[in-house]
Amino acid sequence: MPPQPHLKLAILALGLGSFAIGTSEFAAMGLLPWYASDLGITEPQAGHVISAYALGVVVGAPITSILGARLPRRRYLAGLIAVYGVMNLLAAVLPGYGTLVFTRFLAGLPHGGYLGVAMLFAADALPREQRAKGVTQVLLGLTIANIAGVPLAGVLGQGLGWRWGFALPGVLALIAGWLILRLAPRVGAPAKANPLGELKALKNPAVILTLLVGAVGCGGVFAVYSFLSAAMLATTNPPSWAVAALLSAFGVGMTIGSIGAARLTIRLGEFRAAFVLMVFMALTQGIASLAVGNWVLMIASSFIIGVGASMAVPLQTRLMEVAGEAQSMAAAMNHAAFNAANALGPWLAGMALAAGWGWRSSGLVGVGLSLAGLVVLAIAWWQARASGQPLEDYPARA
Repeated sequence: MPPQPHLKLAILALGLGSFAIGTSEFAAMGLLPWYASDLGITEPQAGHVISAYALGVVVGAPITSILGARLPRRRYLAGLIAVYGVMNLLAAVLPGYGTLVFTRFLAGLPHGGYLGVAMLFAADALPREQRAKGVTQVLLGLTIANIAGVPLAGVLGQGLGWRWGFALPGVLALIAGWLILRLAPRVGAPAKANPLGELKALKNPAVILTLLVGAVGCGGVFAVYSFLSAAMLATTNPPSWAVAALLSAFGVGMTIGSIGAARLTIRLGEFRAAFVLMVFMALTQGIASLAVGNWVLMIASSFIIGVGASMAVPLQTRLMEVAGEAQSMAAAMNHAAFNAANALGPWLAGMALAAGWGWRSSGLVGVGLSLAGLVVLAIAWWQARASGQPLEDYPARA
């Protein structure tokens, strides 16, 4: 896509949408102790609210990709983020645990389609060897959400009620939808758009294995982070600002990690960058397990977990190389894979907690999932080598 006059403003609007998504997704984790208490449920049961959202992303990614294949990207993106906003507002106002689980599932449906196509939009505006930077520009909305949006939602949730943590991103998402309609270039649907052709991505072994790396390996991040604030409150006596600091530290780490992951991917190529990041994630999750019981160390561990949580950059870049004409499906399914990890990680960590293994167990679950991700990454590398695919597409020395 050639540069457009309002391209930078359009990408900022897309970033606001990803900011709303990041705020909603991660605020649900940070606010877990408060809605668990208010609804009269246990922490592992409250984890189902997180898993329901993640499953909505997994289900919604292929559906939105097929339905939106022939739509102009501007209207497609604006429509998805508007639906996202409405579902978050419904989660904020409707009563009951079952209703919260259901509305969070519905909120997850547009997540993958929106972020996937938004990243394609930004990546296509840059030279091929710089695509990772385009991916990062959209992902920064998610990471900045964890610096500002999630702590703000946490403060609102603690002070005014947890439902404000969903109302805030709902309003932001609606504003983002309006801005996208105003600012995004008016271009037609992607050339050769074929709804059923998008399904071909799901038959490509290279695509499937890349998605599995994220679905398995990144479960560790969510296993730890989903219960981090609950673990802090249960095992320490922190000051009132500590939970907000914990959430913000994760966001600062994610922002630094995303920028670093883009540079690492450009320099090393997708596979090597993914290997480095996966090993680093396993180490940070082990540190997080050891930090439980000391609120200062838990805040520090939240920061380093965030630094390692940037696998989306090399994996998304890899998918752009192997997905062929099914770019929208592959991009959306990348987010579905990460939300499969978001369902898997808290579920396994919740089982460990319910079994009485203690708050440190979530970190150990995380380490196990990261190591399993390394195994899947090795299989993906072997498949690429056996099929003659390039293993280092463009180590651009820049």
